[in-house]
Amino acid sequence: MREYDVFSIFPEMLREPLAGAGFTQGNLQEIRIRTERPLIVRSGGRERILKRRFTGAEVGEILAYLGNYSLYAWEDEIRRGFLSLPGGHRVGLAGKTVLEDGRVRTLSEVSSLNIRFAHEVKGCADAVLPYLWERGRLRHTLFVSAPGRGKTTLLRDCIRQISDGSDAHPGMMVGLVDERSEIAGCFRGIPCNDVGLRTDVLDGCPKAEGLMMLIRSMAPDAVAADEVGSEADLAALRHAMNCGCVLLATAHGDSMEELKRKPVLGEMVGSALFERYVFLENGRTPGNVGQILDGQCRSVKC
Repeated sequence: MREYDVFSIFPEMLREPLAGAGFTQGNLQEIRIRTERPLIVRSGGRERILKRRFTGAEVGEILAYLGNYSLYAWEDEIRRGFLSLPGGHRVGLAGKTVLEDGRVRTLSEVSSLNIRFAHEVKGCADAVLPYLWERGRLRHTLFVSAPGRGKTTLLRDCIRQISDGSDAHPGMMVGLVDERSEIAGCFRGIPCNDVGLRTDVLDGCPKAEGLMMLIRSMAPDAVAADEVGSEADLAALRHAMNCGCVLLATAHGDSMEELKRKPVLGEMVGSALFERYVFLENGRTPGNVGQILDGQCRSVKC
């Protein structure tokens, strides 16, 4: 999506302070808007606090503008706490919840918006991919890092390259469960990010259910999902592996020791579900790799 396109979907009250501070889409990571609090912008890995504050009515107006004044059409997304934008960008929402039978039906009186910008970094997986293959076979891989270090960006580029194929490896059919619409960045069902020509996407679908659906309907060679960690995820991943699919996933963590301490992820490690663990660290570029381990927690050599 071109830079001026994304700014054109913002109302003037938001465009003006961003332009005045010199921000462009290329360097924006997220914009946090909270009622009666300063506007906070994260750009290039740094946070800036602007003087502009928005009233409750203005926050509501920004949300309505982003939803083309048809928020009822986005009711299901709003119930799950976000709104998708063209280009794979999304708006996280917080405010007063409306419950029905003990479950969240929708959000009202939205008081916080978190506009997160999707940035494709094609080629960021170039140095990692050779380590994921062994004896001509793609290995079950888990990408691990703390939030904001680029594991989703790295997973996206791995999916793209595995799906498209190369001189060294033919393209594979990939089934992607994009529960939070952050990998493919679908807008009304169509991926805005390049996830490869052989990739089928289930957008906005719970991971465990989506993995089962893709295996039944699309016969993938590999399946991918973001931020696994529940018992249901573990059962679905095991089923996918038993069906002959290669697993590609991400999880939160800083080290192998931390993974082992987590109930479900620790079980994944203990049962050697994954054959590669790619740990990321802070860096100037997304997906900066710290170390790559095999299923026995040994350093991998290419």
